Amino acid sequence: MRVGFVGLGHMGMPMARSLVRAGHTLTVYNRTRSRAEDLASEDGARVAGTPAEAAAGAEVVVTMLSDDPAVESVALGPDGLLGAMERGAVHLGMSTVGVALSRRLAEAHGDAAQGYVAAPVFGRPDAAERGQLWVVAAGAREAVDRCAPLLDAVGQGTFRVGEEPPKANVVKLAGNFLLASMLEALGEAMALGRKHGVEAPQLLDVLTSTLFDAPVYRNYGAMIAEGRYEPAEFAMRLGLKDVRLALAAADEVAAPMPLASLARDHFLSGVARGYGDLDWSGVGRVIAENAGLEP
Repeated sequence: MRVGFVGLGHMGMPMARSLVRAGHTLTVYNRTRSRAEDLASEDGARVAGTPAEAAAGAEVVVTMLSDDPAVESVALGPDGLLGAMERGAVHLGMSTVGVALSRRLAEAHGDAAQGYVAAPVFGRPDAAERGQLWVVAAGAREAVDRCAPLLDAVGQGTFRVGEEPPKANVVKLAGNFLLASMLEALGEAMALGRKHGVEAPQLLDVLTSTLFDAPVYRNYGAMIAEGRYEPAEFAMRLGLKDVRLALAAADEVAAPMPLASLARDHFLSGVARGYGDLDWSGVGRVIAENAGLEP
């Protein structure tokens, strides 16, 4: 399949490599051109000078970018995807974006006789390297079917959650909210234990061997227990962005999310302290400091 791929960051680069390995022909664009050139030298992808050039002639254009402004600029701005994609081509939006932007993109591509599928992913860069992400997809059935070979190449499974693209974004934001809440709870539990003289690794071992025997608790818990927040696989500033998007989605439908508000405040506090580029598990440092503990 002829694929345009925009966004070669920590997640986008391994996803693009998975598509090349699966036999798809890629034209790639990245704001930092050297990233695209690295992929071209490794795997033979063609480098585009603009998002529009990446989209020209593509059957599907994948975007994997950090936030709403980046996606909006690439899709709808000058030299963007919308004006360059052919009629019938599909924009496969795999970034974590807000419900309002997802709705706007679906409408804009629909008006241009193009398809739009929202397909955000669960998983960290190591899972992306192995092609073992979990994909949540929503959009017109035929458009999702068309994208299925690409989703299969980057993921170990795809959940189809409806024909309205924003539904996939709601599921993704709900999942990231749960992760943020877990990080908050882990940080508080470890601060409590430490204040009473219980070592964080010991507390974690007990909890993950009994009540919380799950990889997500073991992996993130170890990062908090060890104070291991660098290098970031998912930066705290991005965690703050996602919790804000969840709160915006909740506000739209009058769904109170008090836990999300708490997590937002602690992530915001971390960013204010200069921790924005630490892993979002670094909220454990914020909580420890609030308790008068050394990080």
